Amino acid sequence: MAGSSTADGRFYYDLAWPQAYVVAEDRLDVEWVPVRMDPAFRCAEEVAAVREDVARAAAARGLMPVRWPDPFPADTDWAMLVATYAKQIGRAVAFSLAAFRQAFAGGRDLGDRDTVLIAAAGCEMHPAAVMKGASLRSTRERLEQATAEARAAGVHAP
Repeated sequence: MAGSSTADGRFYYDLAWPQAYVVAEDRLDVEWVPVRMDPAFRCAEEVAAVREDVARAAAARGLMPVRWPDPFPADTDWAMLVATYAKQIGRAVAFSLAAFRQAFAGGRDLGDRDTVLIAAAGCEMHPAAVMKGASLRSTRERLEQATAEARAAGVHAP
């Protein structure tokens, strides 16, 4: 159930998942829960197939054409800590949509702190607060706990 809502009304997502980007706009009525589950690709053909599937799904939903960040998949560890902090202050949806758009509509690397800070600024999160909030041990622990809960619920990377 990668990047999907579950029966408990939650949308588990990792900002590295382009599949979650495609369905995110349809999940505005549930709780958004950032989790850390990197997609694992076995070969270049699998990456190409995912790109094709995501581009087709985005077009079918009327989203902007997908522009792939380089590298893909990106190292979204810090971005996911920011998403977890954003959830704590009631901005998970706004921040995560902005970050998804930076990555998959803008083709920007979410492994780059400036890109993440641009997404945060777009939803009125102050850069100093973002840097502090993402660096807290409690934020990392919340992300780890949410990831463990998602795995227990059967959520996995695409």
